[in-house]
Amino acid sequence: MSPAEQHAHDAQRFAALTETASADDWSRPAPVEGWTARDVVRHLVEWLPGFVSRAGVELTPVPVSEDPVAAWRARADEVQRVLEEQGDVVYASPMLGEMPLAVAINQFYTTDIWMHSWDLARALGADFDLGEERSAQTLAGMQPMDAVLRSSGQFGPAVPVPDDASAQERFVGFIGRDPAWHAAS
Repeated sequence: MSPAEQHAHDAQRFAALTETASADDWSRPAPVEGWTARDVVRHLVEWLPGFVSRAGVELTPVPVSEDPVAAWRARADEVQRVLEEQGDVVYASPMLGEMPLAVAINQFYTTDIWMHSWDLARALGADFDLGEERSAQTLAGMQPMDAVLRSSGQFGPAVPVPDDASAQERFVGFIGRDPAWHAAS
């Protein structure tokens, strides 16, 4: 899939999760320590503007507190437009070098949507299929960067999983989540 197609796919799957939540669900705990379901949406809505500003792209501030569903739709729609209309703009970072903005968004943001879909689903009391092939590929790509990822503060310690765990369970454990985690009823 192209970066725009991948984003459309992952953003829609995340939107479908948000649309299942009741007003009370947004305060439910998420698998990320100290986060609620609302915080999962807030994270995805709020971190991207600073990232894309390196490419001279400005995103509209989107408040999450009142209506996480609408906030997600607004951010996802705006990012989709950026991917389709400005994806070739150069993204430059001292750590990452230069690349098309669409590639940067796909590599960092769309992957984050995909990962946090599992968190939101679990916060809402549901399961989420990340896909065995994508889980295995992403895990294989992240494992060589283990020390860098842990030192970034973005990932907690890896959670041990059984030897016969699925690729999704191994991936979820690697990014610091307990694959067996479920929100308390």
